[in-house]
Amino acid sequence: MDEQNKNALMLAAAGAGALLATRAAVKRWREFDFRGKIVLITGGSRGLGLVLARELVREGARLCICSRDPEELERARADLIKRGAKDVIAVPCDVTDRMQVNELVRVVAERFGSIDVLINNAGLIQVGPLEVMTLEDYEAAMRTHFWAPLYATLAVLPAMRKRKAGHIVNISSIGGKISVPHLLPYSASKFALVGFSEGLRAELKKDGIVVTTVCPGLMRTGSPRNADFKGRHEAEYAWFKIGDSLPLSSMSAERAAEQIIRATKRGDAEVVLSVQAQLAVKFHALFPGATADILALVNRLLPTHAGEGSIGTRSAKGRESESAWSSNVLTALSDGAARRNNEMLKE
Repeated sequence: MDEQNKNALMLAAAGAGALLATRAAVKRWREFDFRGKIVLITGGSRGLGLVLARELVREGARLCICSRDPEELERARADLIKRGAKDVIAVPCDVTDRMQVNELVRVVAERFGSIDVLINNAGLIQVGPLEVMTLEDYEAAMRTHFWAPLYATLAVLPAMRKRKAGHIVNISSIGGKISVPHLLPYSASKFALVGFSEGLRAELKKDGIVVTTVCPGLMRTGSPRNADFKGRHEAEYAWFKIGDSLPLSSMSAERAAEQIIRATKRGDAEVVLSVQAQLAVKFHALFPGATADILALVNRLLPTHAGEGSIGTRSAKGRESESAWSSNVLTALSDGAARRNNEMLKE
């Protein structure tokens, strides 16, 4: 290569580098600042919702958390105050009830003013094979993962549109990108949320409202204790809790929360957590048939619906499904997260 071509390539590389650096600097300059902003987190009393609230306390946000359990909410509020929260309210609310959601938004507006950021985080996990899942399971999942975010979004939109500003963060799942065996109601409803969230971003950009879709993989939040298990519930709980606890298959809730907050600040369209989940999504996009075949093999390794210990279509909480397999060194990280993140029942 002659000297002239070398110089041209070096100039082009330098120009590309300068452009990327400029874009990164502009993006940082334009980052959303949470200080003094009003943030509503659904399902904010425990698990990822509570960890997000703690992170937002450090960012200086004014918070409203909601869930259905008043005692759980009060423990979460006390936790946040102890961590330095200046403005935080905890409002009991069933987000699958549209009237309650509208009242929640009214209460927040009356106390703080218009909501700047809505984080649709409330979730429901149902684990078991197709044979024991009922129509009611699918309906419950859709109410929690699709209708509830829709109700909350419609409730906050008028004020956001009026101000020409606002952020909506929808916490979906890797299960909303790749349908996982023994989690069909969960995956189907999370797919619905991803579709809604992506279309919502496109339609609200003209109004100055930013929508971010979050698709986490397994996280160590401690949530398996409060998930619902069917069929051979002890065996189902064991495999789910072990996967949720091991560092190779899961990420800490604290690291997940940090990345979600950073993505919201930047106004990212989508964030997939963790590296394992990112690789799985890319592999599925390139090789959907191979992904389905691999998951079919995984399904063969999971517990069958019948046999010793099966409760059929009935449901048991994770905390009611403990066994030697689900309570050992392999699940210590998940148990620790449950204690930290308000997932343990207070007797």
